[in-house]
Amino acid sequence: MSLNDWYQDFISLFYPNLCWSCEAVIYQSGEGICPKCLLTLPYTNFHDDPENIVNKVFWGRLPLMGATALFYFNKQTRVQQLIHKLKYKSKPQVGVLLGQMLGSQLLKSEVFKVIEVVVPVPLHPAKKQKRGYNQAAKIAEGIALAMEITYEENGMIRTKHTETQTRKTRAERVKNMRGVFTANPKSNLEGKNILLVDDVLTTGSTLESCALELLQVSNIKIWIATLAYAE
Repeated sequence: MSLNDWYQDFISLFYPNLCWSCEAVIYQSGEGICPKCLLTLPYTNFHDDPENIVNKVFWGRLPLMGATALFYFNKQTRVQQLIHKLKYKSKPQVGVLLGQMLGSQLLKSEVFKVIEVVVPVPLHPAKKQKRGYNQAAKIAEGIALAMEITYEENGMIRTKHTETQTRKTRAERVKNMRGVFTANPKSNLEGKNILLVDDVLTTGSTLESCALELLQVSNIKIWIATLAYAE
């Protein structure tokens, strides 16, 4: 054991390393999710199913090459706890780690392993400044690390600040997202296989609006991935 390991173990006596999901003490330094949660989180395995429910959300709406989510999302669950920490508790490392887990899954899929560039759904600059980071960008960063591909944090630009989508119907959400995004002309996305990334999929209106603008870029193909699918 190195001197640094001894130091980390000593510090953990006073500031224990807690699982981001269940908040149990983790005794191995450097870990963010305990072994029990890693085994029992509700993985969808949608990456192996071309007719999965995430794909079906976009049938007739977008010409996608594929779509998936890492987890099922329900309220008062460990997945919600993870996403809450990512979005509201200044834990960007949650997004990077879960993104790496998702990217490792995608590498195993014939559908997704041809992706070349990861692009996150952007936050409005004012909201990003308040939070300190874009949670979707942290997920995208982790995916790119795992897949060893390009990551374009600013591939898309959010031009309008929108109202919360939480209590809106699908039709209201679609209307709310019109004209919100534009592809960044400074990004080199032409002719690329692009993975568009967000945190949670509900109705798909945000991703649909973003993807429709992204499709204005010449000769690209789009896949979608999220951390979670809200059942």
